[in-house]
Amino acid sequence: MEVAEKILNQAQARAAQMGLPYAGALTPAEAYALISQDSNAVLVDVRSRAELELVGRVPMASHVEWAFYPGMVANPEFAAQLQAQIDASRTVIFMCRTGGRSHNAALLAQQLGYSQAYNMLEGFEGEANEHKQRTLINGWKHAGLPWTN
Repeated sequence: MEVAEKILNQAQARAAQMGLPYAGALTPAEAYALISQDSNAVLVDVRSRAELELVGRVPMASHVEWAFYPGMVANPEFAAQLQAQIDASRTVIFMCRTGGRSHNAALLAQQLGYSQAYNMLEGFEGEANEHKQRTLINGWKHAGLPWTN
């Protein structure tokens, strides 16, 4: 069994354990390995443009805002923008700051016919500590995966 297939199987088993209705849930390291090894896999960053500018971006990711800053107002064109940018036959991994918006994006994508929609757990910045600070507990940045300012 190839590495990409093993990763997808783990992500699908994790989703079943968590009761998720979409294809799977990946760790940041698994998401990176998958997009590095599988040309059909794509990472879609759903954070706001402000987050990309202030916190950093993943160079190999596509971008479709789930909500706009300020106010985190829902993007009414999210579905149409996703469908215009990303073919539904691809393996699509959604990423946000901590994994919440990307969960919602994966849910919607699955409803739109993306049968291989995955959420990237932990997000770009990872979970906050007890003081609501991002201290690199986990997430894409904490894992040392590629990103730029």
